[in-house]
Amino acid sequence: MESFAPVPATIGGLLIGLAAAILWLGNGRIAGVSGIFGRILVSVEPVRWRITFLVAMIAAAGLGALVFPGLMADGAAAAPKLIGDPLWLAVAGGLTGLGTSIGNGCTSGHGVCGLGRLSLRSAVAVAVFFLVAMLTVAATGIV
Repeated sequence: MESFAPVPATIGGLLIGLAAAILWLGNGRIAGVSGIFGRILVSVEPVRWRITFLVAMIAAAGLGALVFPGLMADGAAAAPKLIGDPLWLAVAGGLTGLGTSIGNGCTSGHGVCGLGRLSLRSAVAVAVFFLVAMLTVAATGIV
């Protein structure tokens, strides 16, 4: 790992936890991004808060990159070589969507919110996420 940066990672983790806590306390909702996004497309319930959350998440990342350019990772240098191949992007996106559907949630829902609520199901899901990530790195050699 060439660019280990504990300060930006800690700040990012604290901000993610703060955002999850604000959503939970302010709206009574879990900050599971795959569920928030997925239910925009298929839900009959109000989606305004979901769209607001996703837009704010993207805007906050853009604002952070403008205000604190030194804290952001160099995406071009950090991205694996396969990232530019549309076929690999489609496969990765499809597998991610399938996994979040099978696991009934994603890393934000299970890893941030579920573990924070001491959910056994989330602990198992996070263990599976880590195992698959380690197997993927071992199989591809991409770090």
